[in-house]
Amino acid sequence: MYPREGFRPEYLDFQRGIRVGHLEPHQRITRILKEALETQFGEEFVTDRYGRGVYWQWICFLSRANRAAKPLSHHTNFGCSKFFISVDRQERSFKSGMQIERGYMEAPTDRQSWVLKNDWDWHLLMERLEEDPRFHKMLARLMTREGFHLKVGSWTNDSTFGTRSSPSAEELLNMLRKIPDNHWGGFQLYYPMFPEEIKGSTGPDLVDAMIAVFVEVTPLMNACMGVQLNLTSD
Repeated sequence: MYPREGFRPEYLDFQRGIRVGHLEPHQRITRILKEALETQFGEEFVTDRYGRGVYWQWICFLSRANRAAKPLSHHTNFGCSKFFISVDRQERSFKSGMQIERGYMEAPTDRQSWVLKNDWDWHLLMERLEEDPRFHKMLARLMTREGFHLKVGSWTNDSTFGTRSSPSAEELLNMLRKIPDNHWGGFQLYYPMFPEEIKGSTGPDLVDAMIAVFVEVTPLMNACMGVQLNLTSD
C-alpha cells in the first residue's frame, strides 16, 4: 500500500514539473494514484508519461481493459481516454482531469503508428458531441458550476475555455474538426490549481483532490470508452 502521506506539495514544481525521481516508491505520485484508481474502480490501470529524468510534465492513467478491447490499437495508449495530471510551466498551474487524443490524420514517416485509427476513443467523443445532449450538459455543468477548464484543438494552436466561456456542442465540433491533419490534437477537461493553493495544501489533501476530479469526469470518460469504469467505493 502507498499511503497518501508520502506525497508532498513541493513535488509539484512550477518551474521543472512533477517530481518522480530520487524518491521512495511510497512518495511517488505515479504509484499513489495508480493504486488509488485501482482501488476506486476495481481494475488495472496503465501509467504513461511525458518527460524524462527526475521531473515529468504530464502523467496519465488509462484503463487496461478498455485498451485491450480495441481490435486495432490494443498495443498502444494513444487511442484511449485517460485521466491525467500535469504541471503547465508556462501558465504556472497544476492540472488534473481527462484527455482524449486525436493523433495525426497525416503523420510524418517515422510516426505512422500515431495516425488516428477506427477504434480510437476520439470517434466516440465526436459522436457524443454530435448526438447526445446529455454529454454536453454534463460538460457545461463542470465548467460553469464546478470550475473546470477545457482545452481543445492542436496542441500547438489550441483554444482554452474557462468557467465563463463554455462553448456550445456545435462550436466544439467545429474546432475539433478544424485541427490540421498534420498536427497532433485532442480534448482536455481539467481542474486547475495554482501555486498558492498548492502551497497551502497538504500532500494527502492534494491526492484526494486529484481523485475527486477523476471521479467527477468519469461519466464523460465512460461515454467515450468501449469498456466503462465502475466505481467500487466512495
